[in-house]
Amino acid sequence: MSQLDSSQKEFNLLKFGPVRLVVLQGGSFCNLDCDYCYLPDRQTKNRLVRSRIVPIFENLLTSSLVRDSFTVCWHLGEPLAVPMSFYVEAMEIINGIKTRLQKEISINYSVQTNGVLLTQAWCDFFQKYNFNVGVSIDGPAFIHDVHRKTPSGLGTHAATMRGIKLLQNNHLDFYIIAVLTETSLDYPEEIFQFFRDNGIKRVGFNIEEIEGVNRTSSLQKDDISARIRAFWQRFWELTTSVKGELQVREFEDVSELILKSSGRLKNQMSRPFAIVSVDYQGNFSTYSPELLTMKSDHYGDFILGNLVNDSLESACDHPKFWKLLQDITAGCSLCEDNCSYFSLCGGGAPSNKYWENDTFVCSETMACRYNKQLVVDVVLDGIERRLGLKN
Repeated sequence: MSQLDSSQKEFNLLKFGPVRLVVLQGGSFCNLDCDYCYLPDRQTKNRLVRSRIVPIFENLLTSSLVRDSFTVCWHLGEPLAVPMSFYVEAMEIINGIKTRLQKEISINYSVQTNGVLLTQAWCDFFQKYNFNVGVSIDGPAFIHDVHRKTPSGLGTHAATMRGIKLLQNNHLDFYIIAVLTETSLDYPEEIFQFFRDNGIKRVGFNIEEIEGVNRTSSLQKDDISARIRAFWQRFWELTTSVKGELQVREFEDVSELILKSSGRLKNQMSRPFAIVSVDYQGNFSTYSPELLTMKSDHYGDFILGNLVNDSLESACDHPKFWKLLQDITAGCSLCEDNCSYFSLCGGGAPSNKYWENDTFVCSETMACRYNKQLVVDVVLDGIERRLGLKN
């Protein structure tokens, strides 16, 4: 597509965004070496520097795509491997920019951490700035330590649990992200009981995905679907038996869509600029955050500009943006035309489509079959039984 004139660009921008999530890389390094991680440069120690924070947030806060509130999630590496002093200074800079620009925009903050580096000082920081904290742990040690190890091969479960206990002792609300691998599938009761025994209230499950540098998954087996369905079924039974004491993101999201929603799910990952991902250099992309650090045969990298020098809107001058928009939209249309789950999914994650099928112009993926379709089947069956619509 050729460059748009100013009136065409303005019209299109009204259909994009608004920005709801900014995934920001404070540093590329991770102190763990999880074998299912998609990030390519997690052993390099690149960091976002102070001089880049100012233009990045000036360009964000003056963008027409930022309209009311958004969340900044520090991710794409282990955030706590970056000194706390960096984040203290970053918060002061961001608040100063908001004041100077007289922007009545609410910014919420979150962090996704492996928990190993958590200290009392970090807990104090999270409380002061009202951070939402996510911790990655896959369940009991005999499951977690299979995949989540240090670079020298040691398990990390005990260290992660020390971090979780610190959060609990400080009365900090947090949620868990657990990755489902083949190792997990035979142990729904043990995983459930682990969360219950340790006072964990909120859990989200990601499946082990084919993504980025993680080119294979332990779930790539012909007979695996029935085992995953059985896991979800048993976890649903266990979760509903404790009546809200453990909230599972997948069950909560699907239940709300089935029972309360009058329309289709709005999929932020397939809407331009709903999610903006920014690396330590200021390079930015949109759609799935996992695209930011990757390169591909068809598109090269997925970078659409650099917020140190460029506005978000300038991405619309980039032919790559329009090619991505065209292909991702075509993929969502295929989902809408061919998949009965579309209203509860919205077209899936573009990153899953690309890394599994080598194109955005496709519909079903392993990720959507196992982490969406099977969940919908289990939840819908459970709701129908609860309402007496099914024996």
